[in-house]
Amino acid sequence: MKERLGQSPDFVSHEFELISGLSLSCLYISTIVSSEQIDEFILKPVMVRSQGAEPPHDPIEWLKSFIPRVQSRECSGASEGIRNLLEGHCLLIPAFDEYYLSYDVAQAQARSVSEPATEASIRGPREGFVEDIERNVALIRKRLKSEHLVFEQLVIGTETHTQVYLTYIDNIASVQTVDEFRRRLKSIHTDSILESSYIEEWIQDTALSPFPQLISTERPDSLTAKLLEGQIGVVTDGTPIVLIGPITFFQLFTSPEDYYQRADIATLSRWLRMLAFLLSIFVPALYIAVVSYHQELLPTSLLISLAAQREEVPFPAFAEATIMIITFEILREAGLRMPRIAGQSISIVGALVLGQAAVEAGLVSAAMVIVVSLTAISNFVSPNYSFGISQRLVQFAFMILAGLMGLFGLMCGVFFLLVHLASLRSFGVRYLTPLAPVVFSDWKDTLVRVPRFMMKRFPKKRMVDK
Repeated sequence: MKERLGQSPDFVSHEFELISGLSLSCLYISTIVSSEQIDEFILKPVMVRSQGAEPPHDPIEWLKSFIPRVQSRECSGASEGIRNLLEGHCLLIPAFDEYYLSYDVAQAQARSVSEPATEASIRGPREGFVEDIERNVALIRKRLKSEHLVFEQLVIGTETHTQVYLTYIDNIASVQTVDEFRRRLKSIHTDSILESSYIEEWIQDTALSPFPQLISTERPDSLTAKLLEGQIGVVTDGTPIVLIGPITFFQLFTSPEDYYQRADIATLSRWLRMLAFLLSIFVPALYIAVVSYHQELLPTSLLISLAAQREEVPFPAFAEATIMIITFEILREAGLRMPRIAGQSISIVGALVLGQAAVEAGLVSAAMVIVVSLTAISNFVSPNYSFGISQRLVQFAFMILAGLMGLFGLMCGVFFLLVHLASLRSFGVRYLTPLAPVVFSDWKDTLVRVPRFMMKRFPKKRMVDK
């Protein structure tokens, strides 16, 4: 162990003789352990209680009797010892003994629980997951005090040795789905897992689909609700993002706040999100198709107005829309990467100034600015960030089809989109459930949300493998 870690400046090795005939080595990495715990609860009891003692026949059991307040674990071999050291353990190694003791004295270095940054809500809990997996487990158990709540521990990554917990409620979740989750997690062979997105790419059903097949959340209340519906969570150490699956397409329109509002308000919000989804993927493509190929569909007054606006524009409608949308995406990305104080102001001012200047310079029409603005605002309505990115990818695909073939190309895109969604699965569950296949009992929480007293059964789409 000294040969492999001895060059590190934070590697500490103390060697001392307790009593005649018994030498002891104490090893730890100072930057990730609590030195106070080592001195107070390990070294001090051993040094004090061993004075005047007889040489032991079994050094391991003898040391255990001196340190009752800290849980120990017997280990052997250099590889296991190095792994324990890197996890924040302190090793007590008796000389000339095959085994040694390992004590968990890791120093907790985690930020405090705060409100989730990506899932803000008006009503409901304000607690969010943090980067410490043990604290995240505590947040889940705080809300779900059930003996059936299960946490299965896995270690993934040959270099990072990242802790991953598979969590579910064993009397609700489908046994086949749990087995499939477990099989896919154990089949991951990689050197590093630094964030839950690494795991998502390994275990998702279809890597080439733009649509997410797992939901990510920072909210303990959201994960708890999904567990109670028979879904399964994957909690990863080092990230506040938890993965949930299996999912369906209509779950991407739901928000945790839907269940903290009245049923009619939640239903209206859900319809607005679905409308925003349709606007974000169809509005630019429809504008390109109508302006380029199907001007006869427009009322005469609107057609004259658009023709007057486009008279000075040197680009076709497809190029005009592409330039504006790419410009807006650049502004959006700049707003995300810049310092938070300046990011919002620069993105807003940049959009206003560039849009106004482009119209006055005759590079784009005023109608195109309206189309791009409506599309961008609609895209932000999505409660799931990954789903918002999916919408933008589908939007570009529809724009290309509309630019090549007009409304015929757009209808072909809709057909292929429906076929793709119908063919997708998430851990065996059809993506368009409960519409395809039809599960009438689950319609109570799909297009609408009925009042609580009418939802008396768990959703079949999460309980039964399709």
